[in-house]
Amino acid sequence: MAGLSGCGRSPVADSGSAASTLEGSAQSSGRKVHAAAPSFRNTDLGCDLRHTGTLELAYARNFTVDEYEDGYRLVCISNGERFLVIPEGASVPEGLANDIATIRQPARTYLVSTGMICLLDEIDALDEVSVSSVTAEDSPSERLSQAIEDGAVSYGGKYSAPDFELIAETGCTLAIENTKINHAPDIKQKLQDLGVTVLTEQSSNEPEVLGRLEWIKLMGVVFGREDEANEAFARIAQRVEDTAAQEPAGKTVAFFYINDDGAAVTRRSTDYVSQMIELAGGAFLSFDPADDVEGSSSVQAVIDLETFYSRAKDADVVIYNTTVDSSVASIDDLIGKNPLLADFKAVQEGNVFACDEDMYQAMTSMDEIIGDMRSALTGADGNAGYIWKLG
Repeated sequence: MAGLSGCGRSPVADSGSAASTLEGSAQSSGRKVHAAAPSFRNTDLGCDLRHTGTLELAYARNFTVDEYEDGYRLVCISNGERFLVIPEGASVPEGLANDIATIRQPARTYLVSTGMICLLDEIDALDEVSVSSVTAEDSPSERLSQAIEDGAVSYGGKYSAPDFELIAETGCTLAIENTKINHAPDIKQKLQDLGVTVLTEQSSNEPEVLGRLEWIKLMGVVFGREDEANEAFARIAQRVEDTAAQEPAGKTVAFFYINDDGAAVTRRSTDYVSQMIELAGGAFLSFDPADDVEGSSSVQAVIDLETFYSRAKDADVVIYNTTVDSSVASIDDLIGKNPLLADFKAVQEGNVFACDEDMYQAMTSMDEIIGDMRSALTGADGNAGYIWKLG
């Protein structure tokens, strides 16, 4: 087997500036990437396929792809999973290591991870989805909704209660799950017992917002649409870079919702929503609590309203998280959550915004989301419909 080169990736970003967050962008943009192989990358196939190259990544840190002769691709995931993507008509190499699962192209897919829907839509790979974990009503993609309504795609249940009989009957050979499947190992095992290869995507663990988007390159590899994936990533990343290169807006932003206990739930400073606000030129007001605060997690922080009020009342802009709490459709609705909110500077000046319910699943629209955030900060015209002002 030929010697293997490391997978390129960007330097760790300085979270203090939007420009540094984008340092070391995609190979397709011409920026330099450095070779630093992650510890989970294991290129020992156990067979004699000749290595021909490595997919260079600018942001994603939770997967690698190595290229081999005759179109074979080895995928390594940060959770220790390895997959060999086998081109249509090719066979499984003799002597392949036992821990490597196979993904045969074309892959009839049970698509569970909602975060991957927009990526498959962008590279025109939804035609390989046979079973979905979302209904036509809940799908964030109009094309997937139409396919479900037309009967081309069947609803097969959530990750915790899939319709195993349907999955078997439709001939699914691949399930794309998110990390929730880790809480249901028996479900994963039963899928594997049915002959379904289970790939657990880790995009939510990416430390940089464009790292989440770069999973489109992995989907391109899995579904044989690498050129489409590389083009889409380069195009969207360039638009994000263009917005991030503008002068800071000089505005502080509070992004939150009020939970049933009356506490403010915001995002951690390292979360991708806070990163998008910074890339838009805003200054995100972060509240990073200790990990043992009830309701807090690696991405969100739960803060009692008095504490939140003391630090956020002078925020220039409020973006209320209506992806979680859709009950707020006006400033009066917001004040109805707690009278203290009426004293917020942004509330008094009318700089209160809401966001689209599918924003979290719209990775391929992050350039438009960041653009909408920029417009909210600067008062500029133009809006893609992801962030809008409340009256």
